[in-house]
Amino acid sequence: MQPRKILFVKETVTAEAGSPAPKPVTRVAAIAVIANPFAGRFAEDLSPLFDIGLALGESLMPQAAALLGAPALVYGKSAIVGVNGDLEHAAAVLHPKLGKPMRAALGGGEAIIPSTTKVGPAGQLIDVPLTNKDNPWSFDELDTMTVQVADAPRPDEILVVMAIGDGGRPHPRVGKGRAVK
Repeated sequence: MQPRKILFVKETVTAEAGSPAPKPVTRVAAIAVIANPFAGRFAEDLSPLFDIGLALGESLMPQAAALLGAPALVYGKSAIVGVNGDLEHAAAVLHPKLGKPMRAALGGGEAIIPSTTKVGPAGQLIDVPLTNKDNPWSFDELDTMTVQVADAPRPDEILVVMAIGDGGRPHPRVGKGRAVK
């Protein structure tokens, strides 16, 4: 599996609502645009996509972690399947095997990795959900990172996103800095 395109997007939020952030929040998205071997046809066995998810995580997550330049506190993943594919193709890339290399690159993670999937055309936006990698009840870190690739996914492709960050929302005022259950 050779991706058509690999991108890394790094953003740093330094202010929100006109107020400087007490600490800038940096997020990195590792994005791969891959061919969808099941586009245009129904297949019961999607297991080849499981291994593609594993390979993407192993190759891109260490680079994303290095680009972040700080310990990751939040993570998430998403995929957009081109219009000749099926929603289950995104699930097959994201769920069975992608989580293990994501956690390995970040030194662990106890919480489920949140995800979103959709079928859409090239240029479609996707919001990657982010949550605390160790505590899904830490409301201060519940957030999203929106990504877009202008020419992807093409009808027979899948756009895969893995996102990490060193913090949550810039001015959290819901969880009061503590975990809530």
